[in-house]
Amino acid sequence: MSASSPSQAKEQDDDTKPLWTYVTKIKSVGGGGNYEIKCNICDFTFNGSYTRVRAHLLKMTGKGVRVCQKVTIDRLIDLKKIDNETTLRVEKSKTKSVSLPPVSTQHQMDTNTLGVDPKKRKTSTVENAFNLQARETLDHEIARMFYSSGLPFHLARNPHYRKAFAYAANNQISGYQPPGYNKLRTTLLQNERRHVENLLQPIKNAWSQKGVSIVSDGWSDPQRRSLINFMAVTESGPMFLMAIDCSNEIKDKDFISKLMREVIMEVGHSNVVQIVTDNAVVCKAAGLIIEAEFPSIYWTSCVVHTLNLALKNICATKNTEKNNVIYEECSWITQIADDAMFVKIFVMSHSMRLSIFNLFNSLKLLSIAPTRFASTIMVISDQWSSYKEDDVAKAKFVKDTLLDDKWWDKVDYILSFTSPIYDVLRRTDTEASSLHLVYEMWDSMIEKVNNAIYQYERKEESEGSTFYEVVHSILIDRWTKSSTPLHCLAHSLNPRNTPQYHQEETKMWDVAGDDFGSLNDCGILEIASLSLDEPELESVLFNDDC
Repeated sequence: MSASSPSQAKEQDDDTKPLWTYVTKIKSVGGGGNYEIKCNICDFTFNGSYTRVRAHLLKMTGKGVRVCQKVTIDRLIDLKKIDNETTLRVEKSKTKSVSLPPVSTQHQMDTNTLGVDPKKRKTSTVENAFNLQARETLDHEIARMFYSSGLPFHLARNPHYRKAFAYAANNQISGYQPPGYNKLRTTLLQNERRHVENLLQPIKNAWSQKGVSIVSDGWSDPQRRSLINFMAVTESGPMFLMAIDCSNEIKDKDFISKLMREVIMEVGHSNVVQIVTDNAVVCKAAGLIIEAEFPSIYWTSCVVHTLNLALKNICATKNTEKNNVIYEECSWITQIADDAMFVKIFVMSHSMRLSIFNLFNSLKLLSIAPTRFASTIMVISDQWSSYKEDDVAKAKFVKDTLLDDKWWDKVDYILSFTSPIYDVLRRTDTEASSLHLVYEMWDSMIEKVNNAIYQYERKEESEGSTFYEVVHSILIDRWTKSSTPLHCLAHSLNPRNTPQYHQEETKMWDVAGDDFGSLNDCGILEIASLSLDEPELESVLFNDDC
């Protein structure tokens, strides 16, 4: 910690020791806050600290210093008033010690009921064995720590919290003091980091054998700084690499590719298989620069970000000349979403309306659709009708909207064909590896979207659906922009675990014919070990009907 500057020290002295302003400190004498001091009122010079300054100016005898002869009665009253106000302010600013709740309340109630004086009551054998009073006192001290610091109660579920107190209670460490502010943020933190790095070293050593994916993401911290995180992901799990502050940088393709290059060299370019970023134009351009420099590394867009963009294109389409077909088919979704947001904001911004909503629903008002029943009851309740306010037109719109069955039918429809997209988004937004599942996920997702739309429109697929064609084109366009050969390779190497693959008529369709009983029936293992040096055996196996 840096020492306080002289000006800061003087401000602090003036605040808590205001009588310093009536004297001059000539020089320090012997340290410890002692100075050669000259009184500005009577020019008397003496040595000492603030205690003697106070005694001199307030005419306090017996303090080892002569009282000031030029302080008049009126001035003395003013000086005492200043001194008293400061003393009172300092006392009020001190942390007040609040007593803990009384311990062994239940035992005291039992003895009072029996008419026994608590002071004369002998401690029971059970209390001696388990030291109940000490336990209760410690419980109250721990609880006070939580309450006074605003610590979340779920901290009590932290295993390290429980281990710390258990270790202290079960070991003789008399005089132990818990680590202070500086030790926690320096020595102990450095030791913890060093230990974690040692634990992660085996994972780093495996990068050369199994390869690694570099994942990046941009975000803003509580200070609104623009940061980019880089993580290394393997089958063993993700590992944080670094966070770079880009607040003063222009985040163009050259800058992003420079960061990627630095991370690749840190990990080892021969270990990196792919770089995963969002689907932004700048990130893709930076990825192409890296691919040109390192041909063995693929740039891959984040599936979650790609799906987010697809949902945005469908549910929040913009009215532009280039986008007029999509807008014509999807603008009604935007209107429904705007209505839902209007209802939410209206209720949240009117405390009485929110209290009525909470009266009929225990859920938080995060979205309208999951709370349909409570929302309907809310607007037909007596409280809603009796509450008067200036926003009559807005309140009427909210009521009419929530009571409109057609509006709710549209909400249900939107959820039905967007749920498959959202489900894939949630499945891929995890730490688990999902690159090998993306192909199949997209196919299944599009099929479910297709079924939902055609079912709502009550059409056969042969009839065609303009709305589905628009939604399908958006999904295919996003997939085309984000897919890479790496997705295809991962899909091809993915072991299929579906029941159809193992049990039904199409089992193991990609291994051999449809009418075999096992791998041994068709000599597949022999085929797998063939080489071009064995043409005769190859001819026999392939010409022999299995």
